[in-house]
Amino acid sequence: MAPSLPVNPSLERFRRDARRLQRAVRANDPEALAHVSRHHPSGSPADPAAFALTAAQHVVARAVGFGSWPRLRAYLHTAEELRRDPTTSIVDDDPLARFLSLACLTYSPGDGPDRWNAAAEILRAHPDLPSRSLHVAAAVGDASAVARHLDADPGGATHQGGPFGWTALFHLAACRVPQRDPVATARLLLDAGADPNAGYLWLALPTPFTVLTLCFGEGEAGPGRQPRHPAGDELAGLLLDRGADPNDAQTLYDRTFARDDGHLRILLPAGLGRGDGGPWQRRLGEALETPVEMVQRQVDWARDRGFTDRLELLASYGFTEGRPATAPSPWRPKGPEPPVAAAGTPDGVRALAAAGGDLNARFDGHTLLHHAAWIGDVELVEALLECGADPDVVDDQHGATPLGWAEHGQAEATAAVLRLRSRT
Repeated sequence: MAPSLPVNPSLERFRRDARRLQRAVRANDPEALAHVSRHHPSGSPADPAAFALTAAQHVVARAVGFGSWPRLRAYLHTAEELRRDPTTSIVDDDPLARFLSLACLTYSPGDGPDRWNAAAEILRAHPDLPSRSLHVAAAVGDASAVARHLDADPGGATHQGGPFGWTALFHLAACRVPQRDPVATARLLLDAGADPNAGYLWLALPTPFTVLTLCFGEGEAGPGRQPRHPAGDELAGLLLDRGADPNDAQTLYDRTFARDDGHLRILLPAGLGRGDGGPWQRRLGEALETPVEMVQRQVDWARDRGFTDRLELLASYGFTEGRPATAPSPWRPKGPEPPVAAAGTPDGVRALAAAGGDLNARFDGHTLLHHAAWIGDVELVEALLECGADPDVVDDQHGATPLGWAEHGQAEATAAVLRLRSRT
């Protein structure tokens, strides 16, 4: 199963958790005993007063998805080497560092057009940056400047740099400032030895952000704030041709929420769901889901959300089975959901409305109209409004309307539709 870890997990934190659990079990705490019963292969200890620290460590490891304490410890050692934190603000007077930190997707709350506009301003004020840095030259897709850097340093394509310790190829995929010729630039870097599987562990969590991930873009903040790379599909095809493993778990997660299946139409023919998982599987072992498990989650989500086209596409490659019902999954609903949660297409919305279903029912604290507005799905928003969904309903957490969600998510296309219908 996929581990469930806190951000920036540390061995010391888990050691403290194990010591606390040991003390609680020895004190006959019912909650602690139940926790041990759920996660230790032997169940509740016969003699709580003699509950060993090694047993507590075993329970702590299994509770977060690892088979044993040594396996958890090994993952944390590996993760520390691969961990990056691009969410921190870069306080640096160097325009080069500031440009790279602002120009690229970081998967932090600050992502969005304001950052990229600020990066573009820095570049206009310092047009020599691409000549000063291979990483900047790659970020702006300046093939000529990249070629000059590689002539001067033939090994530069493998070097990590910039404020986040990324390779030049990764900067190219992550940048959202307009680029000159990203595909030609990527080809130069790959010819010079750049790793098509380069990536990092975001805050040491076990799903790697790879070059492919940044090409395909999107994620929880929505396509307005974390858009696809403008040449992402072409870049992804080039990377796959040069050896990138198609079993990219973070891409699958980021692109799960909307109906578009363009990423799957690229990854499935390249071997998604098959093979040994590539270099990241070898690095992370059980911390990373297997290729089959990754695709099983896609089947689950498509079935749960009514993505019929996605189910047909997956089935055409032989993938029809989801995860076992007993498998823990943050993707699987924790309780019953209203029928509208499974009406994720315009046709699904119309069918539910014709059957008298409630289009304004909430799941995860919001309505389907909120979700459609956030992900920029104009057709889904229009179908919901056409069938009577309330454009002025507010969500549970923020008290915001679907229009508010669209505007915050920089989803201008759905915001424009909702402005015409909103009464507030």
